[in-house]
Formats: sequence, C-alpha cells, structure tokens
Amino acid sequence: MTKITLILSFLCSINMFAQIKHGLRDDAERHVIPRGFVINTNDHAGEVFFNSDDYARMVRMGANTQVVRLELGKLSNFPGGELEPNYLKKLDALVNLGRHSGIKTVFKMTVYGVDKFVWEEFWQNKKGEYDTYIDAWKVIWNRYNEDAYVLGYDVVNEPRKLSMDISYDDLTNKYLIPLYQKIIDESQKINEDKMILFQSIFMNKGEKIDNNQYSEITAPINRKNIIFAPHIYQNDVNFIKRNMDRFDKESDMLKAPILIGEWGFPTFATTDTIIDGKLGQLKYREMYIRTAEVFDKMGVGSIKAWFLGNRTMQNFLPGGPSTWSIFSDKTDAGTVERKYITDVISRPFPQTIAGDIQSFLFNFATRTLDINVITDNSKGASTVFIGANRHYPDGFSILINDDIVMYHDPLKKVSLETYKAPKGFNPSDFIWDAYTQKLTILKWPKDNNSLNIKIVPGLRNFN
Repeated sequence: MTKITLILSFLCSINMFAQIKHGLRDDAERHVIPRGFVINTNDHAGEVFFNSDDYARMVRMGANTQVVRLELGKLSNFPGGELEPNYLKKLDALVNLGRHSGIKTVFKMTVYGVDKFVWEEFWQNKKGEYDTYIDAWKVIWNRYNEDAYVLGYDVVNEPRKLSMDISYDDLTNKYLIPLYQKIIDESQKINEDKMILFQSIFMNKGEKIDNNQYSEITAPINRKNIIFAPHIYQNDVNFIKRNMDRFDKESDMLKAPILIGEWGFPTFATTDTIIDGKLGQLKYREMYIRTAEVFDKMGVGSIKAWFLGNRTMQNFLPGGPSTWSIFSDKTDAGTVERKYITDVISRPFPQTIAGDIQSFLFNFATRTLDINVITDNSKGASTVFIGANRHYPDGFSILINDDIVMYHDPLKKVSLETYKAPKGFNPSDFIWDAYTQKLTILKWPKDNNSLNIKIVPGLRNFN
C-alpha cells in the first residue's frame, strides 16, 4: 500500500525553511502538486464515457489527478437508488485509465440518482440516513482498499442548509463535523492511509460572507490524513485572494493542507463568440489568470470542473445558458478547447519534486515558470509539466541557477541541447517527452542544495 503523507505547516521537520505548506508527499516522499479535472460519469443528457485518448489529452494538459464524481443513487439504498454492478465496472475503468496515464484518482460523492435527497432530513438522521450514506461509501472503500492509484475520498459534496432553521456555524459544528468524524473513523477502519477530503457548507443562493459562498469552518475535525478541499467559483478578481486567505486560515486551524476541489467560474454560451465585455473571453482569461496566480503563490493543488464536451448547458445564472465544461463541441467527451480558459488551466508547474518546493509561479506575461527547490536525489526523479505545445511553440530554455542552460528547438528532432554547463554535468539526466509534455529530471545536478529553475521561451534565452 502506498502511504501518502500530508505537508502541513506544523510539520517543520520536513524542511524548516519551506514556504509551501500545501501539497502531498508520495510513497518516495517526493513533493507533489496535484492538478487535474473533475470527471463526470453522467451529464444532463445521459451517461458519459471516456477512452485512452481522452486521458492522453488530460495528461498533455498537465493532469496528474482526477476527481471522479460518484452517484449516490447507484451505490446506496436511498429511495430510488440501488447498488449497480455495471456502475462499479465503469468506475474501475476510470481508475485504470488514470493508472495507465500516471493519474491518481479521488472519488467524490454527489447526491445524484436518488428519487429525492432532502438535506434537512438528512441532518436529523431520524431514519439512519448517516449509516445508509456510509454504507454507500463502504462499497468504494472496500473495492479500492489496496489500490495505490486511488488517493482518497471527498466524502460530502457541497453540503447544504437550505430551509433548516439553524445558523451555518451551528450546522457545521453540531452536524457536519461530527458526521465527518464518523465517516473518517469508519473509512480508517478499512484503510487508515487513504486521504479524506472535506468541504464546508455551500450557502443558500444569494447568501455570502465577504463575497464567499462557502461558510467558514471554525472548529477542528481532529483526525489524521485529512485534506481541506474547498471550492472557489469567484468571478470578482478583487475577492480571489481574500477568499483564499480565509481558506488558508481555516487550513491552519484544521491542520490540513488545501487541495482546491473545484474551481473556475462557468462560461456562458455567448462567451465562446465574443472577445470583449463582461462575459467576453478577455474577461474570463483575466479572471482565470488571477485565480491561477493566487493558487501558485500559495502552492495549492487544484481540480478544474469539468472535463466534458458541451452537449448540455444550464440556465442557472443571469446571462443565459452556461457551463463548466472546458470543451465546446457538443459531445460527452470533447476535443475543442475553450482556449481562453484551458491555456490558463494547463499552465506549466512542478508536478513531482525530489526534495522540497520552496515556491513556484508561472508568469503569463513573460511565459516564465520560476521554481525554487531544495533538492534530495535520494527521493528519485522529478517531473515538471511544461506544456510546450501551447506555451512554447517557439521552443524553450531551461535555466538552472547561473551555470546551466539547456534548450529545446521544435524545428529539430533533438530532445534537449546543452548550451552551457559546468564540468561533470550529465545532460542525459534531463529528458523532454513531447507526448506527455513533461520534463523529467532523473538526478539534480546539485544534491541537498537550493536551486532556482526557470523555464523561459526561446532558444538559449538566458538574458
């Protein structure tokens, strides 16, 4: 069993100088930044199916993690629901597609598929709803108990208060946190190493705190191997950092790192056809860039909704039909990217680092990825997603401190060329894979050292 350990602000033993407190460690203790997409098993038009080409596309967009949305009605005995063996086989296929692509899986439970799910009745638990809900989870926990590519479980998706006569704080403290503790305890009886992801209450329509539609968690859960997985669908750039700062404060109190479980304000049908204006593509690009910058500066992983085509849209916001789908073609699994958002989603970043990531940031204006790490070759190889096909069609240069310059020329059939390096440097330790759009570093040129790595556009570009 692969044991995943958390990077927490209070675990100073990892690195007393570390600036990034969010993230994960894999079985080799490498620093991992999870990034990827929400995978739906259905949409409003019916079942959704994926194949290996879809996952290859996902990898080439920087994904190393997928969040598969579970349907409660296909896993439980809630009214209208029943356990469906073929649905479990479908989940197996998604996990295997991820495994073969190097993508870890998180399962997230939604309440879809039952006749009617009433949150107000669920919280009262008068008919044993908690046990029925946990029994649905046990199907998943037992099935993937020994699967190292199943990272963990996001146990309650966007819990609601609705008409319940209670404050958000009281609902969280009296009902939600005890439920989380019960779920975690039951899950860890089966496998204590699996991660449990959790969210806060999704406030009623029109209700917000400091322009944040998710209520604050003010009391600890007091369990190990937990990850705070808030959602952020913020369309006002002035509130993005403020919302994330609040999540960061909650993370400290909860002693749990942040993995953004969903993000990215939905696009409107008109956005695909216009450049300027409130719903135009330039507005969306700025909104997504500002969000991405905050994520990267904090070092948090993030999961974008949804890896879908555009065969359905909904009228849930003023402005007309809208969607979270990242593709615009009218199919279940799409190929036509909404590039005004996907180029931001698929920005370069350090995926897996042998050592400790101190900081990283992709500058969209200069197309520069700046990474600071403390290296540890005993932990194995490192990978950096570059996405040269979309960000560096003019080629890219790799700059390490002041003494190493390598570059990739897209006009040549050569992977990487070395322009400048000290004596003893081994260029074969750096491997560029054009298919996955990743740079693999088999061994850092300096071990147990602080390194600055820059990826910049152009050839031999070190000015």
